[in-house]
Amino acid sequence: MKKLLTYLSFALVLLLLAACTPSNASKSDEITMVWYPNESGNDLKAARDEIGEVIEEVTGKKVEHKLTTDYAIAIETIANGNAALAFMGAQGYIEAKNKNEKIEPLVVPSGVSGTIDDAVYYSWLAARLADEDQYKVDGEFSLDTIENAKFSFVSNSSTSGFKVPSSDIVAHFSEKDEWKDLTPEDLMESGIFFEEVLYGDSHQGSAVNLLTERADVAAFCDTCVANYVEVEEGEANTVGAVYKVKDGAEEPFNNLYGELFKLIHVTPVLNAPFVVNTDAINPEDLKKIQEILVSDDIANNEKIFVPEDSDMSGLFTKTGEERFLIVEDAWFDPIRGLAK
Repeated sequence: MKKLLTYLSFALVLLLLAACTPSNASKSDEITMVWYPNESGNDLKAARDEIGEVIEEVTGKKVEHKLTTDYAIAIETIANGNAALAFMGAQGYIEAKNKNEKIEPLVVPSGVSGTIDDAVYYSWLAARLADEDQYKVDGEFSLDTIENAKFSFVSNSSTSGFKVPSSDIVAHFSEKDEWKDLTPEDLMESGIFFEEVLYGDSHQGSAVNLLTERADVAAFCDTCVANYVEVEEGEANTVGAVYKVKDGAEEPFNNLYGELFKLIHVTPVLNAPFVVNTDAINPEDLKKIQEILVSDDIANNEKIFVPEDSDMSGLFTKTGEERFLIVEDAWFDPIRGLAK
């Protein structure tokens, strides 16, 4: 009986270990791709599916899309090998790589020039148009005015929705004696620097926090809300530009048509990468995927790089020579440097 119990206990341990061990996608007929909350909405299903179909064609394997409502879940999923591929911001990539050195950049979208030189998007701080004068000093927008505001970030793991704006705020206020020891961590909690701190859990959610008056000022990026808003006045991605929620915008903006906000602070950010867990995919499949993504066929695929005048919602917009490019890990060092 003791031998039987010992055997059963040993068998139970093996079963538990098997359940907790990440699946090895390289031995599977399936490739799992995990998406941030920003790209998990129904409006981007066609764009996700097109990328999945391209990968299926070159590998002969089915692509499973794992959608999320939380940055941390997406980061952990790619880091622990329960997904082979992910589309995530630079900060999320860095966090995943810190957890697992087998995480590597696959490709990043280029800039308009088709090169890495202008491969940036923009981190915004925005306020409601009706409140714009509250955020000006001597007629110019100033970060001095956001102290004690109700403030919305996206997620602590968001590059443009936390890492970059928090660094900008700390750099600005640490020059003042009162805030010389200010840290990004101080910005995470209500009642320290901001009156109240909210998190949208996506860039869309942070924008909605602003437009529904839960927040006075919100951080979010241009690319993640591009399918829902349009420039009403001024030049895109510049301080003072006014944006309006498009008529017919999908959730979560479907009850906010016509609402206006103004940019009070704008910072360029390195483009978000597709990343790979090299332990979760075999080298042959990885090579095929990278080669097809950087090809002219994909650069000219209007379901992936959507023409500027198209009504289709997409992940990337084609305004010039945009395409996918291969970058090395060191390309993301400027974002790493923000933590120092």
